[in-house]
Amino acid sequence: MKNMKKVLAVTAAVAMTAAMMPTAVFADDAETFKIGVIGPMTGDNAQYGLGVYHAAQVAAEEINANGGFNGYNVEILDAGDDQADPEKAVNAYNDLLDKGMQMLCGTVTSGSCIAVGAEAAESTFLFTPSATAVDSITAGSNEFRMCFTDPAQGTKSAQYIGEHGLATKVAVLYDSSADYNSGINDAFVAAAEENGLEVVADEAYTADSNTDFSVQLKKIKDSGAELLFLPNYYADNALILQQAHDAGMDDIKKFGVDGMDGILGVENFDTSLAEGVMLLTPFSTTSEDEKTQAFVKAYEDANKDEVPNQFAADTYDVLYAMKAAADAAEITPDMSNEDISAAMSEAMLSVELDGLTGKAKWTEDGECDKEPKAFEIQDGAYVEME
Repeated sequence: MKNMKKVLAVTAAVAMTAAMMPTAVFADDAETFKIGVIGPMTGDNAQYGLGVYHAAQVAAEEINANGGFNGYNVEILDAGDDQADPEKAVNAYNDLLDKGMQMLCGTVTSGSCIAVGAEAAESTFLFTPSATAVDSITAGSNEFRMCFTDPAQGTKSAQYIGEHGLATKVAVLYDSSADYNSGINDAFVAAAEENGLEVVADEAYTADSNTDFSVQLKKIKDSGAELLFLPNYYADNALILQQAHDAGMDDIKKFGVDGMDGILGVENFDTSLAEGVMLLTPFSTTSEDEKTQAFVKAYEDANKDEVPNQFAADTYDVLYAMKAAADAAEITPDMSNEDISAAMSEAMLSVELDGLTGKAKWTEDGECDKEPKAFEIQDGAYVEME
């Protein structure tokens, strides 16, 4: 792709004047850009998929009120529910194409994104807010990402822990049967020594044994670890935190990554057990900046006081980055998917977004260039760390 000379700076607007229910956003104009969303809307990972879908609706409503994509309104199609299953994701992709989808916000999870990416390569513009596996956007030059890759999260975590002197002896407990968890763990361990960290325990479990962590936690407790790194999703981490507390490990610091986001919403979880937990994530509802607070209010108003998570914030930024590219490329709804995809992909290389999750720009391989943020859970809320 040829780099465009014009650099487009976009600040995401967040004022919202109308509440939305969680159904498709239909633009008034007959000529609209149709955007699909694919992710887990039901099942264990529904908190991620619904956050993405609802945030896409919020952003689309705002964008339509402020000029749309290059002067044309945006329609968010009814979401494709893949239940984080790659085969179902491909079926959802084809179904959305039948409904007129021209661009895709998604997919939400990595395995599904890899599968759909192979179908969309060079034909449908794909922008995932949250698929972190390295291979999620490697099928074509028309694929972009808003979040960090798995290895980047591991590396950035080791750097942050070391640079801020949070610990010198660290332990890891992770799901070795999942690519997300394993990829982060491997990068974290590889980066530990150069950041002044000693990995004194590197303990694993699998999806078949994710209810009892007593053996691993005993080894970690006996290792002398000062900090426990947990590169897992929030459901597993909720159980780990409960069992670590029961094992008398409250004095060991806990540090997670973006998969930890959502732990305060786990059903029947004692949120006091998350007190002091740290995590790298690009967004917190408690941030005091005007953009964040406006987005949170708009999201909650539209979704019956549901609190947006990091996946929602990344999605909101995806829609605004897409708007920036659409405006720069001067695309129109009557163009073919292939032409839209090519024009959007070229324009993305000139986009600079000052969004909810930070200032971002994109490289030719579709990766997002931005710095991570760290938060600590205090009194049931995320507080940004220095």
